[in-house]
Amino acid sequence: MNDPAAEEPTEAEAPVCPRHPDRVSYVRCQRCGRPTCPECQRPAAVGIQCVDCVRESKRAAPRIRTVFGGTATATANGRPVVTLTIIGICVVSWVLQLVTGGVWTQALWFLPWQGAMEPWRFLTASFLHSTSPLHILFNMYALWITGQFLEPLLGRARFVILCLLSAVGGSVGVLLLAGDPSTSGAWFTPVVGASGMVFGLFGAMLPVMRRLGRSMGQVLVLLAINGAIGFWVPNIAWQAHLGGLVTGALVATAYAYAPKERRDLVGWLVPVVGIAVLIGLAVWRYSSVGLL
Repeated sequence: MNDPAAEEPTEAEAPVCPRHPDRVSYVRCQRCGRPTCPECQRPAAVGIQCVDCVRESKRAAPRIRTVFGGTATATANGRPVVTLTIIGICVVSWVLQLVTGGVWTQALWFLPWQGAMEPWRFLTASFLHSTSPLHILFNMYALWITGQFLEPLLGRARFVILCLLSAVGGSVGVLLLAGDPSTSGAWFTPVVGASGMVFGLFGAMLPVMRRLGRSMGQVLVLLAINGAIGFWVPNIAWQAHLGGLVTGALVATAYAYAPKERRDLVGWLVPVVGIAVLIGLAVWRYSSVGLL
């Protein structure tokens, strides 16, 4: 006579999760068939898959590109990661401006005459703002509105390049339009703010919207209003707005109208050519006034 207890599986024979051998699991991955504990289970179209199979399927899946060449999965969980990161950097930088009594600001702001000796200021000034909360709030809101639209379309890498080149382009605009150093105070007036970057995103909206076949009416109205503010409100560097606008529009045009078979090449050429042009303009300007 058979003993029923002898036919039951012992604890040693119970299936365990390969990643967590101390956990018994009677649920198996629908793809590889291995046991998988609740921590390693991921819902699939049919049943459950283990984390290893999910990772492998993502690696093997073809990358879907947008019409501009960006990866369609450029944002995590639908969030514009780059946009949020830039906003976070600006907020942290603004707090440092307040708590250091201006030391952080003076170390990173942009003055045209300083740029020749300390070129990093062409970029760092875009992450600073005046002590007025309205300045940073307005720029961050504009960055959020434009960034959450452009970043998924262009992809993270292209969007980062667009933002950085627009930021530098804004400072170059200030330099080119500073006037004669012997008579213009613009050479010795510090410039701070992400406005050059923001206007670069405004400028990028134009070729992107045109490429998508969408109406540009609202973008043009928004651009006109913000552009006019730079002339009506004192202490606003409209030169940075113009420099960022032109830079952003040119960068986005290259991305939007690049032939499909050459999008990867254009993706590499845009930052190289963009940096070379901006450096060339700055060097020419400094040489023309005897600072180089």
